[in-house]
Amino acid sequence: MADRVRIRNLTIYRPIIYGNTAYILSDKEREKNATNPSLKDHTHRWTVAVRSAASAPDSDQVGGADDLSHFIRRVTFKLHDTYPNPSRVIDKAPFEVTETGWGEFEVQIRIQFVAEAAEKTMTLFHHLKLHPWTITGEAEVPPLDVAIKAGPVHSWQYDEVVFNDPYSNFLTMLTQHPPTPLPVHKRKPVPFHLTNPKSLEASKGGTPEFNQAMEKEEAARLIDARKAILAERERWEQKVREKEQELDRLKKELEGLK
Repeated sequence: MADRVRIRNLTIYRPIIYGNTAYILSDKEREKNATNPSLKDHTHRWTVAVRSAASAPDSDQVGGADDLSHFIRRVTFKLHDTYPNPSRVIDKAPFEVTETGWGEFEVQIRIQFVAEAAEKTMTLFHHLKLHPWTITGEAEVPPLDVAIKAGPVHSWQYDEVVFNDPYSNFLTMLTQHPPTPLPVHKRKPVPFHLTNPKSLEASKGGTPEFNQAMEKEEAARLIDARKAILAERERWEQKVREKEQELDRLKKELEGLK
């Protein structure tokens, strides 16, 4: 039973990404779909996935350098109800679903961990992205020739799965499979995210890749955002104090009139 002892006051995490890449259907794919009433309006082929954050060298996909099966047992992707069997259960790596379609929608992603982890299911939500990013995030459907020239659309989010007080046998499993480190500096385009509008231009020109510099930049943005929130809260608290003082003054004036 020694392997079922929790290692107290220890936290270990594993970086993951989740999201999708979408491609305009080729002429051959569109011709094939033209005779199928349920597929004839489809415009894109897309893959939604949960992957390791690091990308394999010279890979044309975002992330996926590491196999996550040592801590992830199953991933369930809940697609739009118009798809046959919309709850897609993936029991082995790669944890991904490829489909075709014409519209964007929210995908629910449920990650179940191996029994040794004794962790609850993790639920994430991802907006399936088919059309090129804009600085505002508003969907703009470009002409077909423009979309083809722009290339694949990537929409990926970095996250960390945190394990607190892990069981000793699970900790051993994790340490036996260390994650591939993210590159220190930018080597490829970076994934665009609406919280960082400046990354739109930096996301163009090929398959994006997460890197350590992005983590530091995101941490700095979070710190700045927290400072801004605290400053705004202080501003409103000051307004409340001023209004309370004014209210007290008016009450005293009313008392004096009695």
